[in-house]
Amino acid sequence: MNELISAHLNQLTKLGGSRCILKTSDGPMDAYRFTPQNPTGRDVIFYSDAGGVRPAMFTMARRLADFGHAVLMPNLYHRLGTYVPFDASTVFGDKPEMERLIGMLSQISEETAMADTQTCLSALKDQVGVIGYCMGGGMALRAAGYFSDRIDAAASIHGGGLATDALDSPHRLAQQMRAKLYLGVAGIDPHFPKIQQERLEAALSNAGRPYQIDVFNHARHGFAVSDVPDYDKPSAEASWLKVQHFF
Repeated sequence: MNELISAHLNQLTKLGGSRCILKTSDGPMDAYRFTPQNPTGRDVIFYSDAGGVRPAMFTMARRLADFGHAVLMPNLYHRLGTYVPFDASTVFGDKPEMERLIGMLSQISEETAMADTQTCLSALKDQVGVIGYCMGGGMALRAAGYFSDRIDAAASIHGGGLATDALDSPHRLAQQMRAKLYLGVAGIDPHFPKIQQERLEAALSNAGRPYQIDVFNHARHGFAVSDVPDYDKPSAEASWLKVQHFF
């Protein structure tokens, strides 16, 4: 386990990132900073997908930083202590690992994720952007609702469960949002079917929120993350162009 974590941190260093520790009410939270060489953009909080912090996420955060933004990526699993990082290329077909992932996911709630977001915001200044992938897409939209005074741009890429019947579904916060929104949606995504998209659009429209939704028709959930089986490079690259323009 220690060797695997060490390899991940070595990749972080190669990409010019750094690890920092932020204080939360539940103890220390590790987070990862990526500083732009040409700081022409904004501060952006980056929420990982369900697989958590790992080299693929570091590479994506570095790319966002290369657009000119200062990126901060929190480890939303920090309350669980040190854990063996997931191999995103195999976890979804490995029953024990999938059960471990689901178990860890169940420990992240809207309350804890927004508390961690508040911690990140306290470490940043002025108006902030947020972006999230998969699980992180829902976090980005929730953050836009919870912290409307600080977050003025929120992007979700193949976010799942964005407009469900659950009481904590992100679409229920539409009236509280003040940010402009961008959603890159997989055309084939059981975690965000058409009925959810329609429900989300109705909520945003009723709230008068400016938003843009792009559907990547032949892409599947996870299309933008390079180490998952459904990675689709053409769709991923197209989404990066959209994200670059959006922020």
